[in-house]
Amino acid sequence: MDVNFEYYKVFYYVAKYKNFTKAAHALGSGQPNVTRAMNCLEQQTHCTLFIRTNRGVQLTPEGEMLFTHVEAAISQIQTAETELNAHSGLEHGSISIGASETALNIYLLDILKPFHMKHPGIRLKIYNHSTPQAIRSVKNGEVDFAVVSTPTNVDTPLKELHLRPFREILVGGKTFTALGSQELTLAELKNYPLICLGKETMTWNFYHKLFLSHGLELIPDTEAATTDQILHLVKAELGLAFLPEPMAKEALQQREIVQIHLRETIPERQICMVYDRKRPLSAAAQNLKTGILETMAF
Repeated sequence: MDVNFEYYKVFYYVAKYKNFTKAAHALGSGQPNVTRAMNCLEQQTHCTLFIRTNRGVQLTPEGEMLFTHVEAAISQIQTAETELNAHSGLEHGSISIGASETALNIYLLDILKPFHMKHPGIRLKIYNHSTPQAIRSVKNGEVDFAVVSTPTNVDTPLKELHLRPFREILVGGKTFTALGSQELTLAELKNYPLICLGKETMTWNFYHKLFLSHGLELIPDTEAATTDQILHLVKAELGLAFLPEPMAKEALQQREIVQIHLRETIPERQICMVYDRKRPLSAAAQNLKTGILETMAF
């Protein structure tokens, strides 16, 4: 049977109120339209669904059977509408974000805290990725968007937006306190143990190119998996390292590490957002994305 689904909606209200006039009022329609729809439904189902009486209508056994199924279907639809309204109203939902450790520590955490307090019903899924991994996850549709640090390698339809600049500084443990009053060159770093992220990261690529631009080769003595590990390795006196200034700030204030000045200027880097322009976002993800982009003005 190819029955107009609108007839089932009308049938639901007629069966619920057992009255054509009340059903028409609930539907915002006229009684003749309701009567016409029910006549069509009975013709298309080849069943008598109602017994008309002076007080209204009564359901036939076939009508009762149909109402059982239509009532359940209408209930499911109403539940779905309620859930959709809750999602669009940011009462529920989930957001998945691919974030590099640097971006998470010096930028994203400050954004997520007020968002979570304002929308406690939204579930946040944060994936700790390197920048290349996070961009791959955006491309594959595994996360809503990524917040990472430059340099990046983004192709269409992905888009990159810079959110906030940051600089990195050269630091060492207390063993290297004497170097804090000196100025070193990149070439002189070969005389000291150097700690760096692994070759699979964009940070290593950034410093590899920086050293090459000065005719030098980047050869770290220790490779770490995360920026946080680098800070601990520096505190443990394993060598010198480049760290984002915001991540080194507390340790510098506590005098657990020392800043070492370089003659060369370390180029500025950016915290950026990467997203797929062709992929629609949920209401929750779109709201957070909009909030993040609004911080670009500050």
